[in-house]
Amino acid sequence: MPAYITAFIEGLLLGGALIIAIGAQNMFVLRQGVARNQVFVVCTLSSLIDASLILAGALGLGTVINLFPSLVTYVTIGGILFLLVFGGMSFWRAYRPVPVNLGDGAPITSSAQKAAMMTLAFGLLNPHVYLDTVIMLGSIASSYEISLRTYFVGGAVSMSFIWFFALGYGAKVMSPLLGRPSAARVLDFLVGSMMLVVAYSLWGRL
Repeated sequence: MPAYITAFIEGLLLGGALIIAIGAQNMFVLRQGVARNQVFVVCTLSSLIDASLILAGALGLGTVINLFPSLVTYVTIGGILFLLVFGGMSFWRAYRPVPVNLGDGAPITSSAQKAAMMTLAFGLLNPHVYLDTVIMLGSIASSYEISLRTYFVGGAVSMSFIWFFALGYGAKVMSPLLGRPSAARVLDFLVGSMMLVVAYSLWGRL
């Protein structure tokens, strides 16, 4: 398989592993989707926020690491450790699944402006977003050659758009499924598996 396709797929997998785990932002998108309220605005803005942070991490950290090439090895090892730890946590959650509960007090907005403000809040005020996209994805992207880094980042950005639009417009179907322990178990198992696949790929480049 050509290196650029491998890089794109790895970006796709890692992007998916980091954003698919149900968090505050994903719950907000799900709730808006269930209510069929400003879904396009919420999905588009969530995707653009994620993509912007990924690009910022890849370009910013990539520039620093290009100035200090020896950092690549340390960054790669750090990325592997991160993936192994969080992959293990995903498998533990799969062993003891917690169903997703949308609840009755879900924050539903009624205008595009309110939807945009809420989306910005959920997308930018969560410190885990910066850990996952700017630091984690940026660090791993920096371990790729410049010619391949674009494909890796392209894969991660593509997954952001795929996931948020699938989540928003598929919410009616997905929400009852995610309420089942078996579905929560499968979701966490997939996330953990994707992280281990990328960790193995990074190990091969050391």
